[in-house]
Amino acid sequence: MAHDLRQLVVPDEATGQRLDLFLVQQLEEVSRSRVQLLLHQGSVLVGGQLAKASHKLRAGESISILGDPQPPPLHAVAEEIPLEIVYEDDDLAVVNKPAGMMVHAGSGATDDARNRGTLVNALLHHFRALSSSGGPLRPGIVHRLDKQTSGLIVVAKNDVTHARLSSMFARRQVRKLYIALVQGELAQERGTVNASISRDSIRRTRMTTRREGGRSAVSHWQVLRRIHGPYGSFTLVSVRIETGRTHQIRVHMASLGHPVVGDTLYGASTSIAPLPPGGGLTRLVLARNFLHAAELEFAHPRGGEPLILVSNLPKELKDFMAQLNALE
Repeated sequence: MAHDLRQLVVPDEATGQRLDLFLVQQLEEVSRSRVQLLLHQGSVLVGGQLAKASHKLRAGESISILGDPQPPPLHAVAEEIPLEIVYEDDDLAVVNKPAGMMVHAGSGATDDARNRGTLVNALLHHFRALSSSGGPLRPGIVHRLDKQTSGLIVVAKNDVTHARLSSMFARRQVRKLYIALVQGELAQERGTVNASISRDSIRRTRMTTRREGGRSAVSHWQVLRRIHGPYGSFTLVSVRIETGRTHQIRVHMASLGHPVVGDTLYGASTSIAPLPPGGGLTRLVLARNFLHAAELEFAHPRGGEPLILVSNLPKELKDFMAQLNALE
């Protein structure tokens, strides 16, 4: 939330409504579980008095919200989850994260919901030691990938390596290359998007290039393949990012009018219908974003020798492209 103290006045139409449901509607940037946490913490006053979630509102009542919801601290735990290790030595590891796996714990209703099935849980099971610089929920984590993005992520095994890798990322000394399939046909063979990124003021789960004062972000893209098939036109591109902002490639490609296939948050179709006459083909649905972290290149933080790691497109993405090309 934007302020330490917020004041709301109950409008006439909210008379009789439960307090918790009213707050969920009014505080769009706060999840339902965090609203319940606010109430449980005693951070919500109605008429200056502590109020229960079930309190029935009356028109004109004053609601005070004191501070932000503070979830109980979590400590990541080891969990036996299969993990593809691409490279490993005494200082670091590079793993191939599957789509659908969160990098570290997020918000949830219970500890189990927030701290199960993540990359960190898997890392703690597979490696004896990880850096502590990221805190108890993010051991070893130097950078992140979105939940529905697959591919390479580097992990630090000790704090010295973590600090050196973090500095290299900050200084743009790590080359990061992604493969993406976008909707439509890009007019040029290559290009650069240099557009700052900030959080969307209306939909807080989204990022945008349309607000002033965002963080600088630069993405260089190049066409790898153009697809003209029974489902229309698509473009396979490689994208090298100089920065590492939240949702950067997804936001930048959408800003060009070519969202990443499967990325419904930024305007991609929920399903792809064949063009008329269709020839009996069915709609296609990709249950993830067609975005893959394919290459990482950097100097080893201890010895300085170059490391070049590569991850091929996952089978589900190759199969999806084959379906798009069904009649070629």
